[in-house]
Amino acid sequence: MRTPPYSRSASTTPPSTPRAEAPGLSTPVLLLMAVACGLCAGSNYFNQPLLHSIATQLQVRDASAALIVTLAQVAYAAGLLFLVPLGDMLERRRLITTLMLLAALGRFTSGFAGSYTLLALGTVLTGLFSVAAQVLVPLAATLAAPGRSGRAVGLVMSGLLVGILAARSVAGLLSELGGWTLVYRVAGVAMVAVALALWWAMPRSRNAGRAQGYGQVLRSLGTLALRHPRLRSRALLGGLSFASVSVLFSTMALLLAGPAHRLGDAGIGLVGLAGVAGALMANVAGRMADRGQAQVATAVSVGLLLLGWGALWLGATSLVWFVVGMLVVDLALQGVHISNQNVIYRLDPTARARINAVYMTSYFTGAASGSALGSVAWLWGGWGATCALGGGIAVLNALALAHDQRLALRAHPAAANPAAAQPAIR
Repeated sequence: MRTPPYSRSASTTPPSTPRAEAPGLSTPVLLLMAVACGLCAGSNYFNQPLLHSIATQLQVRDASAALIVTLAQVAYAAGLLFLVPLGDMLERRRLITTLMLLAALGRFTSGFAGSYTLLALGTVLTGLFSVAAQVLVPLAATLAAPGRSGRAVGLVMSGLLVGILAARSVAGLLSELGGWTLVYRVAGVAMVAVALALWWAMPRSRNAGRAQGYGQVLRSLGTLALRHPRLRSRALLGGLSFASVSVLFSTMALLLAGPAHRLGDAGIGLVGLAGVAGALMANVAGRMADRGQAQVATAVSVGLLLLGWGALWLGATSLVWFVVGMLVVDLALQGVHISNQNVIYRLDPTARARINAVYMTSYFTGAASGSALGSVAWLWGGWGATCALGGGIAVLNALALAHDQRLALRAHPAAANPAAAQPAIR
């Protein structure tokens, strides 16, 4: 049997103990994990540039088509709550592969949907099982070489962001070639191929702690949230950040396809590439966290989110300003998100999957709320109301950052809590 390109010792080292003997995951395996995260994340973004085409072909209102975005995020949040905690309970390679294959089934369902109901079903299946990405991210931190967890998380998350951006662009281009369903069919095939590659390349990995039942694992989510104030504050930061950006995601296609810009699916998808710099921000934020500057990266990102909405407001009549605004908010979202993950993964290394489940459930609950509110704002007051809503949520996010900063300063002198006192989360 051929030996995959990873260290066997990395898969058996307890995450709660120093990993001096573990060289960490190789770069090729990390890149494959990044590709897998990108495919999983893209599952929930294919529909964004296609909303107008979906509404036209399935003969539903624009607002109903926009609700598909919300449905994907609600399903994803459910998967985060009920499936991601299994990463602390089951063998992770098998879990990740199984989830990805089930997500592929959802993509095929959407790809052959002839009705709104079937599209909704495929969207739910895909959103629910594409949470494989959120088992992969904490696994990268767990198996990374000592002192390089921030880099590993940043690299994997860069793949996730590129997947989101590529999803928008590829979906628009393929829609022009073969209709809006083509992207789902192609992506389903790609998901199966990458799942099989991960099965071959990844190490076996299981939590070294005492085995727990599923009910006990779910109950421990609340315990972890109560035990760690910074998990709560960072979950709030993540949820508000993604809520603000999801206001944009759920309405951008409606603005760009409208009379002010008159873009087709391909053009709308290409506009999504404006956020490619967010992939760079993921790496920058990860490296800053390794240097003990996660708080600085968060503050800069929160400020960028506020500025981005100002540019997007100008984008009502100027495509240039819209592109600038989208680039800035994508940068901001990734900066907050990567910083958050590097903070929370240090709170309890033996419970990273469950901690990630708590955080990401809040993250995508915020996303679903932002999408739903964005659709309402669009119907009520068009792009002006949409920007007011997104900017208002960004202001709330700045207040959440001030709260987190107080918690960080309070935890700094607490020698009794070494995890909270590590430089990377000051």
